Amino acid sequence: MLEYYDLVVIGGGPAGYVGAIRAAQLGKKVACVEMDRVGGTCLNWGCIPSKSLLRTAELYQFLNHRARDFGLEFSELSFDWSKVIGRSRKVTDQLAGGIEFLFKKNNVQYIRGQGELTKPNLVTVKLPEEKTRLLQAGSTLVCSGVRPRPLPALPFNGVTVISSKEALLLTKRPSSMIIIGAGAIGVEFAYFYNAFGTQVTLLEMAPYILPMEDREVSQNLSRSFQKQGIRVHTGTKVEGGKATTTGVQLFFDGETSGSIEAEIILVAVGVEPLVPTGLALKRDRNFIKVDGKYQTAVAGIYAAGDVIGPPWLAHIASYEAIQVVEGLFGHHHPKRISHYPSCTYCQPQVASIGLTEKAAKELGKKYRVGRFPFKASGKALSVGETDGFVKLILGEPSGKILGAHIIGAEATELIAELGLAMTLEATFEEITATIHAHPTLGEAIHEASAAAFHRAIHL
Repeated sequence: MLEYYDLVVIGGGPAGYVGAIRAAQLGKKVACVEMDRVGGTCLNWGCIPSKSLLRTAELYQFLNHRARDFGLEFSELSFDWSKVIGRSRKVTDQLAGGIEFLFKKNNVQYIRGQGELTKPNLVTVKLPEEKTRLLQAGSTLVCSGVRPRPLPALPFNGVTVISSKEALLLTKRPSSMIIIGAGAIGVEFAYFYNAFGTQVTLLEMAPYILPMEDREVSQNLSRSFQKQGIRVHTGTKVEGGKATTTGVQLFFDGETSGSIEAEIILVAVGVEPLVPTGLALKRDRNFIKVDGKYQTAVAGIYAAGDVIGPPWLAHIASYEAIQVVEGLFGHHHPKRISHYPSCTYCQPQVASIGLTEKAAKELGKKYRVGRFPFKASGKALSVGETDGFVKLILGEPSGKILGAHIIGAEATELIAELGLAMTLEATFEEITATIHAHPTLGEAIHEASAAAFHRAIHL
């Protein structure tokens, strides 16, 4: 039996479920097809459970190493690993249930199964019980996402060589771990496992960790990690590995060469797209290729989120899906992303938006740099979080923000002000003219802006 929908969405992650709900809000009949569980990788195997784990690690690290600084005394601090992991799954389950409620509230038909692009206007859904449903679609939106990319020399086995998914579920804390790849995923897991006593070695092929961030920020984080006991190797290429009686031995070359053994290797070197079977869609480096309106080479089929390529961020996926839907049904011309925040939730946190100083220089931009260290912030001193700084790159002669970079406490929350400032094309005068409450960490943004023009008061 053929079912008709104005929009069929393949994938229920941050792009898919958001796009489906927005289309329903615009009065359209919508179905969302998801083969795993609504919420996608972000909610089930990424952003949300990892942040739950990181919060627990932050508390444990604080109590274990810094409690006495605040006059707190106790003995025999311990943790229950199963409860640490279990709490993250409870948070995930609660939020997944919330999305299913939103689907019901907005009359989105939620279908568990694997979607196939049979024809430009026909989606075949293979259901778990080996049955199929045929969905006729006025338009189709592909938001099928990505999966961790393996290293050819070290294929995943789910036991000693794992992906980020298995790293969220380990039933036993490993005594040692090698993490290959020092992007956001790699450094977050490095912080988490190190906090609970795992000996972590972090390997990165680029010259510094978090290679997409401003170099000053990356260097600061590297120093902080090494103080915390994480072994950091940059400029390092993995040559191969082999199983041992206790885990895996890894061979590497680069700035330093040699081999290292660990109980587990976590590979965090990137992702590869999950593209629905059926119609062949044009690709760009294996990701679905789309035009300015997010339409694929097949009329009526659109794509958004991670499956169309970087940046692989949940908030970008949601933005793109809304652009597609409002372009289709809301008489709105879709926009592509211009500037967007990137956040890494280790401790200290890292957040940025816009150009790095290196990129500004390479583009021939005229700019000034304003910095303000958290060690000069009254609020940071009060709460004991003085590591890090705010760095602003301000264009000349306009004074507009070209880039903003924060490393330190609550960086991932503070970056929103700078995102809004860039959207409104605010200048440094407008930031410095905005009264920031005292004492707050946000005052560092005010001071960094003023510092670029030698007007900072507290430096």
